[in-house]
Amino acid sequence: MQKGQAESLSGHIPAYIQVASALRRRIETGEWLPGEKISTLEELEEEFQRARVTVRQAVGLLEKEGLLKRQQGRGTFVAEQVNDRRWLTLETSWSAIIRSIKRNVPRFIEVANPPSHPRLAPDEGKLAEEYGFLRSLQLRDGLPYAVVNVHIEKGIFDKYYDEFMEHTALAVFDTLRGTVVKRAHQTMTIGTADPEVANLLGVSLSAPIAECRCVVTSKDDVVIYVGEITYPSDCIRLHMDLLEDETSASSEVELSSPKPRRRSKKAA
Repeated sequence: MQKGQAESLSGHIPAYIQVASALRRRIETGEWLPGEKISTLEELEEEFQRARVTVRQAVGLLEKEGLLKRQQGRGTFVAEQVNDRRWLTLETSWSAIIRSIKRNVPRFIEVANPPSHPRLAPDEGKLAEEYGFLRSLQLRDGLPYAVVNVHIEKGIFDKYYDEFMEHTALAVFDTLRGTVVKRAHQTMTIGTADPEVANLLGVSLSAPIAECRCVVTSKDDVVIYVGEITYPSDCIRLHMDLLEDETSASSEVELSSPKPRRRSKKAA
């Protein structure tokens, strides 16, 4: 069973990942139905113009994901029950983001030489004099699903250090008394996993990843928070209601709540 014209494969992503992505898309869109026998290795090799070992790796990856089942002497079939692996919806509003991460508990990773400042684009705001830096691994059901790098303006970082050690940083920002946020925006790009991220998330080197970047600025346009969150691309989806009423992008968000705690001695 050979499909028509092969999907275009290009870029620096390993060939087997590209082939696996194309095959995964056929399953997710219903082009290959549950229980259906897929193309043979020979047919896929010819279609994608890739070596047999590359095609075999791609099929093997989808077998590990539970999307394909190999039957001895019969071929390879789409699994009867195909679970939706994209369980994590990327939120598009402040309140929804806070709601989705509020109960997360970060597992912090020690960084020998943390970057002193975040990278900023010209239109993202002004750098603060100093920042605190945190790197953590986020888990779901005991399994890692995100690597998070966070820069926080040093005054806020020191004042609420204990809160940042117990909760995700944005959830803390949502409860800070007297802090006024002028702007908060999030962008997403698609990249590939470097060796460290691949090891932390348990994915293949150069596997597709989604990189979300959240920037929060104060009233005087100083950047008080930069969060860079890396997800395996096969667990996320972006959903937007295109007819939902728009809110003013320039509106200010006033954050409120707990009193600062004294920084613990062990964290000095």
